[in-house]
Amino acid sequence: MAKTKADAKLGQSHARPKQFKKTKKVKRSKQPKHRQTDKPMAKHAIHQTSKKQSKHLMQKKPTKHKTPKSSATVLSAQKLGLEKRTLPHSIVEVISTLNKAGFDAYIVGGGVRDSLLGLAPKDFDAVTNARPHEIKAIFGGRCRIIGKRFQLAHVYSGRELIEVATFRAPPKDDTHTTDDGMITRDNVWGTIEQDFARRDFSINALYYQPIKGEVLDFCGAVDDIKNGTLRLLGDAKVRVEEDPVRLLRALRFKAKLGFEFDKALVKQFNDTSWMLLEQVSAHRLYDETQKMFTGGYLAPLLPLLYQYGAMNSLMTYAQPKPTRLALQVAKNTDERIASGKTANPAFFYAVLLWENYLHALAKFKKKGLPFHEAQIKASRKVFDAQRIKTAIPKFAEDFISDIWFMQPKLVSPKPKDVDRLSSQGRFRAGLDFLIMREGRDDSPLSEPTNDMGAWWQRYLAVDATSQSQMLNALGGGVTRTRRRRGADTGTDKGIDKDAELLQLQQLSGRDDDKADDVPQPLLVVDTANTPKSARPTPRVRQVDVPTFERRTYSESDFAKLLDNDEPYIPSVRYRKRQPSSMLSIKEREQGLTESDLQPSVSDSAKPKTQASKRQKAGQQTRRQAEPRETAQDTDTPKPKKRKKSNAKPRAKHDD
Repeated sequence: MAKTKADAKLGQSHARPKQFKKTKKVKRSKQPKHRQTDKPMAKHAIHQTSKKQSKHLMQKKPTKHKTPKSSATVLSAQKLGLEKRTLPHSIVEVISTLNKAGFDAYIVGGGVRDSLLGLAPKDFDAVTNARPHEIKAIFGGRCRIIGKRFQLAHVYSGRELIEVATFRAPPKDDTHTTDDGMITRDNVWGTIEQDFARRDFSINALYYQPIKGEVLDFCGAVDDIKNGTLRLLGDAKVRVEEDPVRLLRALRFKAKLGFEFDKALVKQFNDTSWMLLEQVSAHRLYDETQKMFTGGYLAPLLPLLYQYGAMNSLMTYAQPKPTRLALQVAKNTDERIASGKTANPAFFYAVLLWENYLHALAKFKKKGLPFHEAQIKASRKVFDAQRIKTAIPKFAEDFISDIWFMQPKLVSPKPKDVDRLSSQGRFRAGLDFLIMREGRDDSPLSEPTNDMGAWWQRYLAVDATSQSQMLNALGGGVTRTRRRRGADTGTDKGIDKDAELLQLQQLSGRDDDKADDVPQPLLVVDTANTPKSARPTPRVRQVDVPTFERRTYSESDFAKLLDNDEPYIPSVRYRKRQPSSMLSIKEREQGLTESDLQPSVSDSAKPKTQASKRQKAGQQTRRQAEPRETAQDTDTPKPKKRKKSNAKPRAKHDD
């Protein structure tokens, strides 16, 4: 196996000398070389070389990536306003550990850029000339190598995670690139000069060494930061073909930093470049949208996505311009992030896909489906179409569906369902969506909110007494019960409805001074006002008890019982005991004895009795022969028989 440069550097003393295969010496004649080959052999060799040349010409020539030769400008970190004490301990510890191991390490990317602009960096990334397996060997268990297309090392320093990358070089051939030039795998190691050429934007190509206090600038990145210019390194068209996601990154930097594009970068925002973006993995595009929606600059970024045509590649059936609802939600999202709160990117997806959901819901309702079933099918149709663009996870789809399904319930709630709705887990998100819709939902298919967002806010802010009053005003004071089918009506019970209505009218319009006009009750129950003592006692049902004749027994009756020598033998034990007599009751009454029986019967009974006697005698002799157990013998437990195992016997091997 061929060793890498790192292996040779780490273990030069253990390198083995090269071994060559022994070849047999072939005796050659002293004739010139051109005379040793005859004519037919020469023709065959020419034919082989022509085949190789034609095959080589048919193959696609690999594009050569030239690394620009540039020397780094070493700048003082102190003069640029960068100080080591302002950095987190985690990034300084990782850089110093790599330096002690004999490797070069720098802070690179957005951490250096934001520090120069006076912004709070989100995180710090490190870059080094150590290979991923060498980084793993240095940091041990707190390092994890990830990535297939772009291999990285995640190093944990305390609770913080530092991303450490190795210096990259341009690809040597077109093995890991598509026909359009997009790089599918970028794991070619190189030097710091080659790594600078692999960076996308000039403002991200600054290398900060906090231990030495130096900043390496290869392309005038400091000037671009001062001038507020976004510039792609190298040929802008080739760099976009290598990774079309750089267009989305350019829009993010423009919205976040307020920089302007240079002329070469502006030309890359065309339909051809956006078609290349659709070849990128849907999972990677979803991760990129998460950065957009939760970065804290969504309000200025959203118009740029529509202006430069990026939304057609990210969303299905995208609108030509952002809606008022989307702009307001983007503004509120930035305010939440600025105040230190979290923001769920799925909430903004619910806003962007709201119009598509309403169109799908209207189609299914027109087919005559029940409303809840139409809601489920409409949401599934929207997610199936959007999954081609960006792969929304299943938990995010459930979150969005719950928000959509809750809107009709919040607009027209039933009083008995108010407490149940307010206790649901997604209630707050659904209520925020309803509040955002009030006065800003311009969709013609959207139902009016009836100012229920403000009603819910008041309901949640007041106490329990005020909540009950609000429910009564909403219609919760009167509870209507449904009448069962087949229930008994008033006429079935013998109540006259006209008389009952007349009585109610008299009660409502009566005068207290006139006692004679008091109506009489319709149903009068006898003995309703009489005391319990005066009420008649209920009749007790008389039951005839049977009487039995009394019988007395004399001494002769008891004597007959005693004279009966036939004991009572249960049916179960009768088979085990020997009968007292072989005669039946009738034979006894006739005066017969056992000797009067036939000889065949007696002969057949004799061997049985003799055999039983022999068995009893054999058992007694065995008991006498067996020694009696002592107290010591009883204490020692008897060994249990070992059960025969089901395992197969081992094969015997001959030594």
